[in-house]
Amino acid sequence: MKAAVITFPGSNCDRDLAEAFAKAGASVARVWHKDADLPKGIDIVGIPGGFSFGDYLRCGAIAAQSPVMRSVADFVHGGGHAIGICNGFQVLTETGLLPGALMRNAGLKFVCKPVDLRVATAASVFTAGWTAGDVVRFPIAHHDGNYTIDAEGLARLKGEDRIAFTYVDNPNGAMADIAGVLSENRRVLGMMPHPERAVEGVQGGTDGAVLFRALMSAMALA
Repeated sequence: MKAAVITFPGSNCDRDLAEAFAKAGASVARVWHKDADLPKGIDIVGIPGGFSFGDYLRCGAIAAQSPVMRSVADFVHGGGHAIGICNGFQVLTETGLLPGALMRNAGLKFVCKPVDLRVATAASVFTAGWTAGDVVRFPIAHHDGNYTIDAEGLARLKGEDRIAFTYVDNPNGAMADIAGVLSENRRVLGMMPHPERAVEGVQGGTDGAVLFRALMSAMALA
């Protein structure tokens, strides 16, 4: 598997994400946001957490206009895979590659702690390492993680089995406890919790490694 990890001004989880891919056995290319093209031969794009462009305007709104995101959109529309974590999830919603929006936390405070998540579906390359209903533990660190979508959109997510993860104890007010969602073709995942910060024991847990190993297995069979 070959992964590309994008860095924006203000990204602070890009190295973590690159290391998580590499630990799973992937080769990793680092991509600057002003690059117009993605590397050739990649299998997946990773859009990391952080505070791209200082979170001015709306979280992810400026990053969504970066030159590289046009290539990411083309890659995804052509059947490529992508994962956006925390700020990366916000970027994916701002580009329209995932539905909904990430709003200010209901408690109006930044939350940073490990949380329990329920795997809502195992029917994706990202979650295939688990069984639906499994509970995993990842850290969160966000101020705008309150996932919001209209009633029609929520019904579609539920009806199409596109909710990837839900919070066991909702920390931010997210609608229907949603922590992560899939695109219509199930090849794009956006999630607020950080699996890349849970791949080694020294990080406090290894549940995130399951996600990256599942990706590696799926790409090897593709």
